Amino acid sequence: MTIPKRVLTIGFDPTLVDFTNIPGLDAAKVSAAIKAEMQRLIDLGYAPHACMIDLGETAEAVVSEQLAKTKFDCVLIGAGVRNIPAHFLLFERLINIVHSQAPDAKICFNTNPGDTVEAIQRWI
Repeated sequence: MTIPKRVLTIGFDPTLVDFTNIPGLDAAKVSAAIKAEMQRLIDLGYAPHACMIDLGETAEAVVSEQLAKTKFDCVLIGAGVRNIPAHFLLFERLINIVHSQAPDAKICFNTNPGDTVEAIQRWI
């Protein structure tokens, strides 16, 4: 029996994001896309874990705690964390946490909530 690859996806809790400058998206659409992608990962034999973070108050601690609990084969940091300029420094801090706490994990990035599986499949 093959052990499923463990995947951590890191992204903002959609209910905390201001979608006024992001056309076509809202919290409900993003939540639905995340749920669908997690199910796709399960169906493909991965062992995914969604790590929803706040906009910075506890985000680093939450990610660090998740990385301390489980050894992940791949860590995905969502487009919202990377693409919203106000969160650039948080993105850098999260990259460094992943780098230091999960040095063997592949790191990948999606471009929207609906291409998470493809981003992960590029690396594992």
